[in-house]
Amino acid sequence: MSETYSLTNNVPVNQQIYRFLRKDIVDCTIPPGTLLSEKEISTRFCVSRQPVREAFIKLAEAGLVQILPQRGTFVMKISAKRVADGRFIRQAVECAIVRRAAERATPAQLMTLEHNLHRQALAAQNGQTREFLALDDEFHQLLTQFADCPLAWETIETIKATMDRVRFLSLSEVSPPESLIKQHYRIYEALKARDAEAAERAIHDHLQEMIYSITPIALQNTQWFEIE
Repeated sequence: MSETYSLTNNVPVNQQIYRFLRKDIVDCTIPPGTLLSEKEISTRFCVSRQPVREAFIKLAEAGLVQILPQRGTFVMKISAKRVADGRFIRQAVECAIVRRAAERATPAQLMTLEHNLHRQALAAQNGQTREFLALDDEFHQLLTQFADCPLAWETIETIKATMDRVRFLSLSEVSPPESLIKQHYRIYEALKARDAEAAERAIHDHLQEMIYSITPIALQNTQWFEIE
C-alpha cells in the first residue's frame, strides 16, 4: 500500500481497513496475485488481527480476495466472467433506477448532478484519476437518491468491486474520462427532459462500455487476469 491511511473513531475499524484495502486492490496498488499478510496489516494499523480478519472476509465476499486455509489470503486475479455477470446485474438495477429518477428528480437534484459533471470535467482535465472515479461513483449514487432507493446503491457497490478494477485500468486508453463524461451528460439531459426511455437507453449504453473494454485490457495485463 503506497498511501498512508489513518483510522478514525467514528467508523468500525474492520470497515475502515476493508475500505483501505479495497481501494488499493481496485487501483492495483496491490496487484492481483499478491499474498496479504494478516500480521503485517494489523501491525501497520496498530490493531489486533481480528478486524483485519473481518476485513479479509468482506473482501472475499466482494470477490477481491481468496482465503485459502493453511496457505493465506491472496488478491484474486480479475475474472472476465465475473465482470460480465456484475455488469449484467448492475445494468438491470440501474436501468430501473434511472427510469424512476426521470420521473422524480427535482430541479435542485438535477443541479447537484450538473455540478458533479463539472467536477468530473475538472478532474479529467487535471489528470486526477482517483478523483474522477470517486465522482463517477457519486454520479451513479445520486441517481439512486433521486429514485429514493438508497438500498440500490448498496447492492451496486457490493457487486461492482471487480468491475472497478477493469474501470481503473481502462481509463488511460480504452475508456478515457472524456468519453465517459459525454455518456454521463446523455443521462443527465434525458433526466432533465424527464424522458425515461432516453435515460434508460443512455445508461444501458454507458454500462455496456465495460464489455467493450474488458478484452483489450485483459490483453494488456495478461498476468492479472484469470485464464477462462
